[in-house]
Amino acid sequence: MTRPAIVVTARRVLRGSPNVIQVVPLTRTLRDSGAEVLIPPDDDNGLDTPSAVQCQHVRSVAVARVTGQRGNIGPVTLGQVRNTLALLLDL
Repeated sequence: MTRPAIVVTARRVLRGSPNVIQVVPLTRTLRDSGAEVLIPPDDDNGLDTPSAVQCQHVRSVAVARVTGQRGNIGPVTLGQVRNTLALLLDL
């Protein structure tokens, strides 16, 4: 089963061609949670329905499991995801 996710691994790490990256999954189940960032669908992100970034479920996955790129969430949403991760992880 494939599931959309946002890669949150730092660019400088990605440049080194790692075997494992960090991602946060998306869900179509929308909750009123401070740990999730809502994303409306648009042409850039490639989503079909409103989705939520589940920042509370950050995961490490093998690069070999990544099957492709659906779209780009843009700098504003990525900033929201980073801020939420920083709060959750006390960074």
